[in-house]
Amino acid sequence: MQTWERPQVPLLPGSAPTLQLRDSLTGAISPHLREELNLWVCGITPYDATHLGHANTYVFFDILVRVWIDGGRKMRYAQNLTDIDDPLFERAHATGVDWKNLAHEQTELFRQDMRELRVIPPHAWVSVSEKLDDLEQLVRAWEENAGAYRLPNDDGSEDIYVDSASDVEFVNSPYFSDLDLAALFDGHGGDSQRVGKRNPLDPLVWKGVRGTDYRPPSKIAGQWRPGWHIECAAIAKDELGTVDVQGGGSDLLFPHHEMSELHLRAINSQESAVATLAQQKSVAFHVHSAMVSYQGTKMSKSLGNLILVSQLIHTGVDPRAIRLTILSHHYRQDWEYTDAVLERAQKRLAQWNAALEAPFDECAPEHGMELLQKLRKNLAYDLDTPAALAAVDDCLAHLTAWHSEADKQLVIDTIDALLGVKL
Repeated sequence: MQTWERPQVPLLPGSAPTLQLRDSLTGAISPHLREELNLWVCGITPYDATHLGHANTYVFFDILVRVWIDGGRKMRYAQNLTDIDDPLFERAHATGVDWKNLAHEQTELFRQDMRELRVIPPHAWVSVSEKLDDLEQLVRAWEENAGAYRLPNDDGSEDIYVDSASDVEFVNSPYFSDLDLAALFDGHGGDSQRVGKRNPLDPLVWKGVRGTDYRPPSKIAGQWRPGWHIECAAIAKDELGTVDVQGGGSDLLFPHHEMSELHLRAINSQESAVATLAQQKSVAFHVHSAMVSYQGTKMSKSLGNLILVSQLIHTGVDPRAIRLTILSHHYRQDWEYTDAVLERAQKRLAQWNAALEAPFDECAPEHGMELLQKLRKNLAYDLDTPAALAAVDDCLAHLTAWHSEADKQLVIDTIDALLGVKL
């Protein structure tokens, strides 16, 4: 599937320190030493426009990508698009729109929002509708080796589940301690109480099968679909092979990402001609961005308490100010959107732009290399964007003159390359 246009990213002089990130699963902060890195970030379900919660995630991972680029790391970045899912079917039915047309319309709006926010696109952006044959083949193979099983529905169809208990890594995950997993699972679309399941946390991999027919053409939308977790695992495997960093919003850590890893191990096992689930690490590192609230509650499509990126831009808000609003919070910090938060970002952007109007004076100090070193240091330790913004503030707040055109350009390029804000 076609992504959006890639913004130009200036090349900066010198070398950057090794990035250290906090693993969402273990809590440990450590560097990534592999020269070539594979990044997986879960994409949207295109049934509504991009809100600030989405933007918060994709702008943060854009900073990660920019820091990797500045560090000279080779990387491949992949993302999915869940254009076949119950919420999409339900919205299409409620609005009287064909679900395929709704998905296409909202996907294009997402592209436009990402362009405006200057988010670097993934190398591979794959929709579920492009992978149905592969997903079906995968589930059929699991059924053949008894890794998956069926449960009947009242309408005569069947749902297919994967047996999770045979995967030791899943059962012994450090994330599982001191949590009510069944309640968390059910709160994110799971069905732990369904009669007949081998294990309460077994994930659905295909819905609405009739005999050997996984996708009956006579069935209406909503009565069939591949499972949510399996789609990400299959696309990640095909596009990346191995996953160095798996990312998304913090609400995806469980069950979605734990169960995607469960499926990844099963895929690896199948490729190794092993009948049971492979006990090997399918994801090296987990990174998750925090939640954005509005009016006291987490911003959510289901609740409707949304601040849409496209609507803000339509009212005249500079996309750079939206980006600065997001970056003023650490990626692991839950935050609440208010008009005051946006106004502070707009004021900051105005001050930065005003500094560009300062005259040249050969006696003035140089700022470029010092700012570059500060931003690299701030971002190298768990992507501290608030500290990076403060460093730019400190550089530009009292600037009365530029030493040279080259020094001014280095400041502009540093802010652009590392923060994605083009002055």
